Order: sequence, then C-alpha cells, then structure tokens
Amino acid sequence: MCKLIVLDDDKIQHLIFRKMLNQYHIVDHTMFSDDGNRVLDFLENYKSNNEMLPELIFLDLNMPNLNGWKFLEQLKNLYPQLTKHVTVYIISSSVNPSDVKRSKKYSFVNSYIIKPITRERLNNIVEHVH
Repeated sequence: MCKLIVLDDDKIQHLIFRKMLNQYHIVDHTMFSDDGNRVLDFLENYKSNNEMLPELIFLDLNMPNLNGWKFLEQLKNLYPQLTKHVTVYIISSSVNPSDVKRSKKYSFVNSYIIKPITRERLNNIVEHVH
C-alpha cells in the first residue's frame, strides 16, 4: 500500500483513478488536484515528513496555469530536499515523441504513459513501489 497524488485538470481522469483505486484497494491514500502550485506547496510543507509524502505522483502535462513541464521544473529544485523518494509518472494524451524524450531528462520521472491508464498498468506500478 502507498500514497499517491493525481495531478490532472481533467475530472474524468480523477473519476477513472478513483474507480480503479476503490475497486482494487491498492493504495492507502490518494490526493487529487488540478493545481500544480497546491501540490508543490504540499510537498514543500511536508518535505521532511515521510508519513505525509506520497510515493507516487501521476502528472498530466497539459494543464492551465502551471502545466506539467513547469511543475517538473519546480519539483526538480524541491526534489533534493524531500526525505522520501517520490516517483513521477507522466500521464498524457500527447503521443509526441519529443514529449517522451523531454520527460527523460528528469531523474525522478519513471515513465511516460499515454492516457487512459489501465488497471493492469496502475496495479503494476503500485506493486513495484515496495
């Protein structure tokens, strides 16, 4: 079991994650947000609290205000201060190879997943957290 954050402005994606997570009971706690600044503030506030920090963040790239790329840039600066390894999975509708390539420059990004995420893929990711 683990904690995760779903950062996506698409409420349908939130619903899909909720249904999968509720049905399969594979995480302890999930925080849903459409505001990257709020998630960065949360991580900043709890950077030394392993009980509060998530193991996983699922990140959409195309969001208003603070898009996924800007979020990753800010997280890159904050990441060394986190006392827990937090893994980011990009969940995007973009199939642009340059986006996939660009995502690899962040050491904490594990994978680039094309929407929608499947139950099997989510299960596989969560199983490998421990």
